[in-house]
Amino acid sequence: SFALMSAVTAALQTPVGFLVDRHGARPYLVGGVTLMGLAMAAMAFAPNYWVILALAVLSGVGNSVIHPADYAILGASIDRSRIGRAFAMHTFTGNLGFAAGPPVVAAMLLVMDWRPILLILGLLGVPVALAILWQSRILQDHVQRVAKDATGPSGRDLLLSRPILLFFGFFLLSAMAGSVIQAFTITVLGKLWGTPVAVASLALTGYMVGATGGTLLGGWYADRSRRLFGFIVGLTAVSAALLLAMGTVAMPDWLLLPVAAAAGIALGSSRTPRDVMLKDAIPPGQMGKVFGFVSSGLPLGSAITPAPVGWLIDMGHANLVLPLAAALLLLSLLFMGGASGAVRAERAARTAAVPAE
Repeated sequence: SFALMSAVTAALQTPVGFLVDRHGARPYLVGGVTLMGLAMAAMAFAPNYWVILALAVLSGVGNSVIHPADYAILGASIDRSRIGRAFAMHTFTGNLGFAAGPPVVAAMLLVMDWRPILLILGLLGVPVALAILWQSRILQDHVQRVAKDATGPSGRDLLLSRPILLFFGFFLLSAMAGSVIQAFTITVLGKLWGTPVAVASLALTGYMVGATGGTLLGGWYADRSRRLFGFIVGLTAVSAALLLAMGTVAMPDWLLLPVAAAAGIALGSSRTPRDVMLKDAIPPGQMGKVFGFVSSGLPLGSAITPAPVGWLIDMGHANLVLPLAAALLLLSLLFMGGASGAVRAERAARTAAVPAE
């Protein structure tokens, strides 16, 4: 059911983004959060698995609103001098929620069945939606800030433009690499070096904690420098090198945790500047559709990677898995470089087309 919800979310993010850009983000965000929460709560009363699948589709519809709407609101409500920290806190709290989910559910399962758990967790969406409504006076809809004389591509032409397609490729490849790391690091370390499960799990936890905390560092940097591309390239390359080392060099158990944590910090720190670079490349009034389209590469990349990598391990090639993750990260930088260059070229072309007074 979770896979179905994720697929629906990925499929609908872009069309929902068009609606957000046309009508405003706030009503869609409130409606999406409410629908997602109530659909999850309703699973507690499902008489069979088919009803759960239908409710998972509804939950995916609600979830598809989140990325287009919240990035559009953040982009319109937060001053450019603080947008990096705003994006960082958005990502940081989202990651905390994902990290807290499994242990919280495990603890709840000790005292109650799965049905009341779904009911309780689903109904949490209602106060969240009410809080958004309560604070709606400070949430700006970006459609109100569109310049009447805005130029450049829009709609479908914008999504199929070279910069946006390259950004999509960057997000896709980054997600593929992240999926490899999260799903297979424990297995690979055990097969390659005989690393105990507890030690490998601790190394993966260090990576995840480092990546989550790194988003805050990246947000701080993004608000203090315009040299974001070099920052992204340098830290992504460092992370790729550390992951490559973990997959090719036998390390003592005590060294795995700091190496994995450093790889996570480096990669996590590069993510907020990535989002800021994408925002800066988007014409006014187009945030919803572009972030919806580009961020759909994240669930797509996470979905298409596990099966072939699992096959690779089954064929006895566990030694190629972490080098593959490193290669995907380095390949993603080619897409980011192409996107950055394409954005600069389009800006130069528009500047040259403006007649001198």
